[in-house]
Amino acid sequence: MSAKNPHNLPDGISPDHVLESTVGKIYFCKNIVIVEAKEGITLSYKNGFPVLISGLQHMGTKPFVYISNRVHSYSVNPNDYKYLEKVPTLMGLAIVTPTELGKKNAEMELNFFGKPMTIFSTVDEAFAWAENLLTQSTTS
Repeated sequence: MSAKNPHNLPDGISPDHVLESTVGKIYFCKNIVIVEAKEGITLSYKNGFPVLISGLQHMGTKPFVYISNRVHSYSVNPNDYKYLEKVPTLMGLAIVTPTELGKKNAEMELNFFGKPMTIFSTVDEAFAWAENLLTQSTTS
């Protein structure tokens, strides 16, 4: 983070809107939503639903990709992916985690989500994948 870039996103990725919630910060970058959950929380349907509703209101009916930028340590209830999967405008999910343990946890989560879902080491890689996925979904 710097004065020029007041978030954890790489240079060149600039949010159109930022939502701060009880679960963390949500950055809206056109059709890509980047979530940075707070340290130590357990992210679940129960505490994430109000954020999901706010996000869907902001996104409207346009297709989008969710990027989980895991800059903090927190827990996820993978059974709750079934709720995210039902969002018709959600095209896919990317998990960004630089650690081997984070990657092993994310690999387990892949089994709980039926839409495209991939693990990356950097937000730049995830962002490029998301843009490609969105391009494919609009040309299909």
